[in-house]
Amino acid sequence: MSSKENAKLSLCKTSTKLNKLSLNHGATGNCSIREAAGFLITPSGINNEHLNEGHIVKVAMDGTPEKNQSNQLLPSSEWRFHRDIYVHRPDAQAIVHTHSIHASTLSVLGKPIPPFHYMIAVTGGKQINCADYAMFGTQKLSDNIISALGTHKACLLSNHGLVAVGKDLQEAFDIAEEVEHLSQIYIQAKIIGEPNLLSDKEMDEVLGRFKSYGRWEKE
Repeated sequence: MSSKENAKLSLCKTSTKLNKLSLNHGATGNCSIREAAGFLITPSGINNEHLNEGHIVKVAMDGTPEKNQSNQLLPSSEWRFHRDIYVHRPDAQAIVHTHSIHASTLSVLGKPIPPFHYMIAVTGGKQINCADYAMFGTQKLSDNIISALGTHKACLLSNHGLVAVGKDLQEAFDIAEEVEHLSQIYIQAKIIGEPNLLSDKEMDEVLGRFKSYGRWEKE
C-alpha cells in the first residue's frame, strides 16, 4: 500500500472513529492531511461511517480538486479553512474539525474557554479562543479561524464547533478529543459555580512542562 493510500485509509478510520465516539455524527465535520502541493480531505455529504479510500478527495492549494479522480466527489465544503491553515501554519500536517456536543455548546456563547484546567495548555495556549461566527464554507469563516487559532492547536468556531491541528492526524484527533473532554468539565463546573482559574504564571509553568514532552499523550 502506497503512502497516499495509507493517508486515505487513515482519514477514513479517523472519520469513523469520530462518529463512534460521538465527536461527530452523520456527515458532520471533516478531516484532512497535508500532501505535497495540496492536501487530502474527506468529501462533502457522505456519512463518515460509510467512507472508504475512494471517497477521499485530493485538493490543490488553490482549491482545485485533482483532475482524473475516479470518485468525482466534491471535497468538504470547509476545504477553504483547511487550505488556509496549511498556508499559514507550516507546522500543521493534519486537521480535524468536529461538531462534538460540549465544544459546540460552548461555541454558541462566542467566548474563549478560560484556563480553568491545566490541560488547556495541550492546545498550546493559556485559553482556547473562539472564532467569530461566519457562514460555513466561506472565506470569512476561514479568516476568522486563522485569527482565532493563531499559533495554537485548537479553537472553537462560534455557533458551530471545533477545529484542531496537529503534526499528524493522530495528534489532531487527540487534541480534538481532549478539548471536547475539557468542554464537558467546564460546562459541569459552571452548573455548580464559578470555576477557579489558573494564573498566567501557573499556565506558563504548564506550557513549559509540555514543551519537554516529546509527543503529547493523554495521561
